[in-house]
Amino acid sequence: MYEFFTTTNTGIVLTILGQCLLVLIPLLVALAFLMYADRKVWAAVQMRKGPNVVGAFGLLQSFADFLKYIVKEVVVPAGADRFVFFLAPMITFVLAVVAWAVIPFNTGWVISEINVAILFVFAVSSLEVYGVIMGGWASNSKYPFLGSLRSAAQMISYEVSLGLIIIGVIISTGSMNFGAIVAAQDTEYGMLGWYWLPHFPMVFLFFISALAETNRPPFDLPEAESELVAGYQVEYSSTPFLLFMIGELMAVVLMCALVSLLFLGGWLSPFPFLPDGVFWMVSKMAFCFFIFAMVKAITPRFRYDQLMRIGWKVFLPLSLAWVVFVAFMAKFEVLGTFWARYAIGG
Repeated sequence: MYEFFTTTNTGIVLTILGQCLLVLIPLLVALAFLMYADRKVWAAVQMRKGPNVVGAFGLLQSFADFLKYIVKEVVVPAGADRFVFFLAPMITFVLAVVAWAVIPFNTGWVISEINVAILFVFAVSSLEVYGVIMGGWASNSKYPFLGSLRSAAQMISYEVSLGLIIIGVIISTGSMNFGAIVAAQDTEYGMLGWYWLPHFPMVFLFFISALAETNRPPFDLPEAESELVAGYQVEYSSTPFLLFMIGELMAVVLMCALVSLLFLGGWLSPFPFLPDGVFWMVSKMAFCFFIFAMVKAITPRFRYDQLMRIGWKVFLPLSLAWVVFVAFMAKFEVLGTFWARYAIGG
């Protein structure tokens, strides 16, 4: 039986399919509860109850919402390009799922262990802008088209900062493999050996750039109801709208996973006397998502010109300067043992 799944083409395909389902199904279930947690955090900040009717404590509210979207009628605007109209949400959803193929949850717990995993994630996430543009254009309406243009400009602007910040981590590790990045943070110092300490300024820039990249508040300007009538997906309903929302939320969780892997040690235990494991990876992702939810609840929305100014005139120069700084320290070891230990990956 073992040889069937490791040597035959059919067995290999079934193995890969099983691995994909083993990641996808728990991820989709987790998205439902993360959406519930997001709404609960927002409600708590505003001193109200939030979802509390469907299921115990409202835990099944997200599943009820999913069912509602599935059974609703699919409405297509007159004059819309039907093929592109339905292709856009599929592209957004599929690309959001594909990026998880190289995300490890523990040592060896990854679908595809490739040496250019960071490049793969960055390339796939960059392609998601096509789903936004196609959805806005195919709707045959000026409001979603304008919203898609603003969203595309926002996503592209902050991808530059994200990429430069990641380059600093790559220089520190000498690898684009997530497993190698986590291994470089595995020291006898526990959480003090993770990259959040030597790359401390970039943790904040990465987190804020992730908010803008995923259209999360306070940077959800393409979906500002008072300005653009909900942005690029305003003409969508039922399952196509649900695919857009799942893809957007999955991108948020992906950013939480990247923060955990790049700066918080991934599945490493924060204390040397505790064992490593998938529990720590999931806990760190949940903590990052909680911060996402809190920012959504307490931060007012920026103006679009403020958003673009911060991206191009503040984050881009700072992240570029940090890359030069890290490269300089890694080359000459100016700060001695600290950067020899942290900036050169041990």
